[in-house]
Amino acid sequence: MATKKNYPFEESLARLEGLVSRMEAGDLSLEESLQTFEEGIKLTRECQQALAAAEQKVALLLEENGQTKAVPFDADE
Repeated sequence: MATKKNYPFEESLARLEGLVSRMEAGDLSLEESLQTFEEGIKLTRECQQALAAAEQKVALLLEENGQTKAVPFDADE
């Protein structure tokens, strides 16, 4: 069973992509596949939590006079 480790978001995402690649290759035994899948689920949850926390921070930063102001995201800015 994989041990609980917290990685920065980018590292967790990279590890998750690596796990997906290993599983897609089809070279893992059933036990290795299950362990890899379990680790992938944990990393997915960590990434989702990090994204939710970031979204909350952004919402707080955009709050004006007690009301949240919706601002369209423009990646070019």
